[in-house]
Amino acid sequence: MLLNRKIVVFILLCFCLQSIHSQTDSIKNKKTERKDTTEVYNRIRNYSKKNKFTQTLHKLLFKAKKPRKKEELLIQTDTANYNGKIIRHINIVTLDPFGHSVADTTQMPRNWGERTGNRLHLKTKKIAIYNLLLFKRNSTYDNYKVQESERLIRAQKYVTAVRITKQLAGQASDSVDVTIRVLDSWSTIPKFSISSNQMSIGFKEKDFFGSGQQLEYRYTNRFDDGRNGNEVTYTVPNIKNTYIGTTLYYKMDLDNNYLKSINVERLFYSPLTQWAGGVYVGQSFRKDTLQAPDMTFAFQPFKYNFQDFWGGKATKVHEDSDNGITNLVTTARFLNVDYSESPSDVYDPTHFYSDEKLILTGIGLNRRKFIKDSYIFRNGQTEDVPIGRIYGLTFGYQYKNQMWRPYAGAQFSFGNYYRLGFLSMNFEAGTFFHQSKTYQTAFLMETNYFTKLYNIGTWRLRQFVNPRIVLGSNREDIIGDQLNINDQNGLAGFNAAVYGTSKMVLSLQTQTYSPHAVLGFRLNPFFNYSVAVLGSPDNAMLRSKPYSKFTLGVIVSNDYLVFSSFQLSLSYYPTIPYQGDNVFKTNTFETTDFGLQSFELAKPRVVDYK
Repeated sequence: MLLNRKIVVFILLCFCLQSIHSQTDSIKNKKTERKDTTEVYNRIRNYSKKNKFTQTLHKLLFKAKKPRKKEELLIQTDTANYNGKIIRHINIVTLDPFGHSVADTTQMPRNWGERTGNRLHLKTKKIAIYNLLLFKRNSTYDNYKVQESERLIRAQKYVTAVRITKQLAGQASDSVDVTIRVLDSWSTIPKFSISSNQMSIGFKEKDFFGSGQQLEYRYTNRFDDGRNGNEVTYTVPNIKNTYIGTTLYYKMDLDNNYLKSINVERLFYSPLTQWAGGVYVGQSFRKDTLQAPDMTFAFQPFKYNFQDFWGGKATKVHEDSDNGITNLVTTARFLNVDYSESPSDVYDPTHFYSDEKLILTGIGLNRRKFIKDSYIFRNGQTEDVPIGRIYGLTFGYQYKNQMWRPYAGAQFSFGNYYRLGFLSMNFEAGTFFHQSKTYQTAFLMETNYFTKLYNIGTWRLRQFVNPRIVLGSNREDIIGDQLNINDQNGLAGFNAAVYGTSKMVLSLQTQTYSPHAVLGFRLNPFFNYSVAVLGSPDNAMLRSKPYSKFTLGVIVSNDYLVFSSFQLSLSYYPTIPYQGDNVFKTNTFETTDFGLQSFELAKPRVVDYK
């Protein structure tokens, strides 16, 4: 009871802080008239040139206005309003990654290395870019749709930069021509990692034969018994401008556990999207250890087929003057899980691993907008950071073990830029009901924060902070309904049979961005510290043993490559249960693990209890 009161007080405090931040920002955003000081500054600067003393004094008191980079000087802000005009032509130009520019049409590869790299690269096909556009030829020009199209193109991992320009077809014409210049990334990324007991190698192709489709493969070998594992993913992200994506997935691990699935889905990819939905079907098989009442462990089989259907409708209710769109989103979902092999009654007395039908519906308001920034996950390239809010409710029923149970959940999220950096927070709570009691209750709180960009000489630096708290109440006494801190659930590279009903995870990362390039590559050092702790009804989190990880590495980036592609890192684990103490692993962490919340209300779900 005391824990629940603390949670409520903490959530209310966060609401108050968020409201205070919002009020402060709204005051700052009010337009105020400022006196032009350019003429005064020019007079002081000219006077300072009279002798060395005044020149030195000027340098100490005033910051010289440095010229912008060539790329920035070439891009002129187009303030012309073409809304309502007819789009006559759409000209798409895709550029090889080396030696070209989206802003300077005269810039060409200057040396043998750039020309050779371009010969080995297959350019993105124009149809792949055309399929991403929210406008068409002979349609009415809409500036917001053009900006959204540019953002969606930039979001593709095989794109380094994009620029959309427009020009009147003629003087006093009611038609406009649109030109889209896209600079490719080098999209074939090798993957490699090794530890004391296994090795994995593979690749990730983000632009398969220039089609925008993706192919990823990983091969794993375990040293002690020679067993192999294979994992392959093929993704078609957009079918003929419908934004319906299809993903084929197959994985066979080192212990012959497998998952094979097909996912066809259309997300709310933009605030303008009105309809979304998907179909996800597959089969899973694995063997894992479960504990019997006599405290013995044994491997038990888990094999099931699943079918997951959902659909949603978004209706615009408000649009801000700064293009922030608020939508009313309603969704529905049906999930069916059918077990063909499950543990025996001795190891699963409550039949947790049994057939299930889940019906959910969701309703909520979300506001989304995207802010352009740089030096977050890419080295100097433009990135789109989502800001907004979510107010969501989820209701439904679960049929399991010949019993219907209602479910209710709620979500509140917000994210924005503040004086000290970017902050987003997500709160979720949900529970099942049976005979006027709550079961399998879950609370989740997650925060993403990164500081403003700091300059240390010619170097740049950001600090990332990502805490996550998951609390469970009245959960099933079985491993499948308990939390762990393995890999993406806590500490990357950590794998141990340690479980609990609550957990706290904190990740801190210091990321630097180098101004220097060696043969076109930049070495960006980073340091990551992560700590996680589990708790249970018999052992509170504050009294449990924490597990930690220290990672030191460099991101090897290139202006024309996917930023997170090449990474060299070494992680140190003071202890991993059943593996030993002072464990070292390589390449267990990627900077993209600090994902930003999209503020998208999509498929309704129960609180993510993992």
